[in-house]
Amino acid sequence: MKKQPDTPPIRTVQDAYSSKIELAYNGSREDLDPYVPAEHRPTESTTSSFGALAHLLKASLGSGVLAMPLAFKNAGLLVGAIGTIVIGFICGHVVHILVKTSQQLCVEVKKPSLGYADTCDLVFQNGPKPVRKFAPFARELADWALAVTHLGACCVYTVVIAESFKQVSDVYGGPNWSVTVYCGLTLVVLIPLTQITKLKYLVPFSALANFVWLGSICISIYYCLRDPPKITERNLATSITGIPNFISTSLFAMEGIGVVMPIENEMIKPHHFLGCPGVLNIAMSVVVMLYGFVGFCGYLNFGEEVRGSLTLNLPQDEILAQIAKILVACVMILSFALVYYVPVDVVWRRIQDKIPARGHRWSIAGVRFIGTVLIVGIASAIPRLELFMELVGAICLSIMGLLLPAIVETVWRWSRGLGPCNWILWKNCFISIFSVIAMISGVAYSIISILERL
Repeated sequence: MKKQPDTPPIRTVQDAYSSKIELAYNGSREDLDPYVPAEHRPTESTTSSFGALAHLLKASLGSGVLAMPLAFKNAGLLVGAIGTIVIGFICGHVVHILVKTSQQLCVEVKKPSLGYADTCDLVFQNGPKPVRKFAPFARELADWALAVTHLGACCVYTVVIAESFKQVSDVYGGPNWSVTVYCGLTLVVLIPLTQITKLKYLVPFSALANFVWLGSICISIYYCLRDPPKITERNLATSITGIPNFISTSLFAMEGIGVVMPIENEMIKPHHFLGCPGVLNIAMSVVVMLYGFVGFCGYLNFGEEVRGSLTLNLPQDEILAQIAKILVACVMILSFALVYYVPVDVVWRRIQDKIPARGHRWSIAGVRFIGTVLIVGIASAIPRLELFMELVGAICLSIMGLLLPAIVETVWRWSRGLGPCNWILWKNCFISIFSVIAMISGVAYSIISILERL
């Protein structure tokens, strides 16, 4: 008699749906009762596949696209174009394996949906015995990497707001204040805005920010294409020392892994998220093409003078350019509260049980106030936009966007047919090594740049 395998084969969401159809024709069997997560999700999960694509594009095509010319400056036109495709492919792949692992885990543990940190935690809990003790650490690492990433993004937003208003003020005879002073002035708007505690109240701000962002990016592209120099005037490739900063900046701009699981968890048909063409593949293709186009054109036009946000390179003596800078500043202000919601949620979940219920209202207000002041303080101390992007991309996104998904898939598959000769193991080892090298080199060059410019 053929020996049965020790562990059941991995059952995907697509397998569960196929089994459901098979049962409908062949009759029910007690030994085959597939769990379909989508059928157990709350009624609020009503996002269509097209809606999920729109949400993913909105989340990915954010302000980071304006930083791509800086990435191309660190790599050169040719290396930047090729590197953008490579980084985009890697980012898309790690998102794919994270979502696929989460979907398989939902079927096995019979849960309708799982977030990023939940997936990391449960994978280790259900993994080989030696790694189960690391489950709490995996959850904490995922949560805090997500929180610090969003805090870094908030610092970037603060600097962009300050520099944009300073440039406009200088043109029209405003006070001759430093960027640090303008960073401090952002508190006037950000403190009341960050006291909004309900996500539903932030929806109008997010919707308005999308239209404002579209206008600003169109103006920026217009200036990039208006009178570009010859390609021979720009570097096709730079020194090897620029590659770590290119990778860090590209990860900061393109990586949207923090929003992937919430979007997938709201889908009516989550099995449409992966596959070919699939929501993920379509979204990443659009992201890579647009980011590569903006990065190429921005560096081609402005060369070595390119800044961390493309609008900061626009002409000082043209009204349209000033409008673009104001629009970008408004986008950052409107988006700040939404991005800030994530780190506040991570912190509050860890302290709310230690505070009496009657003090929750004032406590959460205090956490939001202190966090906002801390972010603006950091931005004021190091008002160099490029440094924030490179450092955040090197540390947090290397961990959250590359290393953790590779480790999670390896642990999940370890007792499910993943042997030492399996290509998935070697592929994940490559991704892990790449992420560690990108993190160490990116952090090293970012710290050197910070010390040189202080």
